[in-house]
Amino acid sequence: MAEENQNFFQKVYEVARLIPYGRVTSYGAIAKYLGAARSARMVGWAMNASHNMEDIPAHRVVNRKGLLTGKHHFDGTNLMQQLLENEGVQVHGLQIVDFEKRFWDPNKELGEYYQ
Repeated sequence: MAEENQNFFQKVYEVARLIPYGRVTSYGAIAKYLGAARSARMVGWAMNASHNMEDIPAHRVVNRKGLLTGKHHFDGTNLMQQLLENEGVQVHGLQIVDFEKRFWDPNKELGEYYQ
């Protein structure tokens, strides 16, 4: 089971690395893209485990409503928000402003996932 999780985490990281600068996606969108639509929480665990990996833009992954639910996993009080704002993403009350316009859907942008 641990190896399965590790493989899933690696797939999550591959997708997360593709999220464009200034865009965001959701845990659920990544899970759905990977063919595991009910595994949004596992994507969250993968993002949480990625904070010591500099090449994973975990700050670009938010919940399905555009809320910065993972912010408490970042060092500093508002680091997740600061990283997003540095990319031109506006955040108000822990919510992505114009979430629909900023949303990057891997299913639409990358096409069908191949395993």
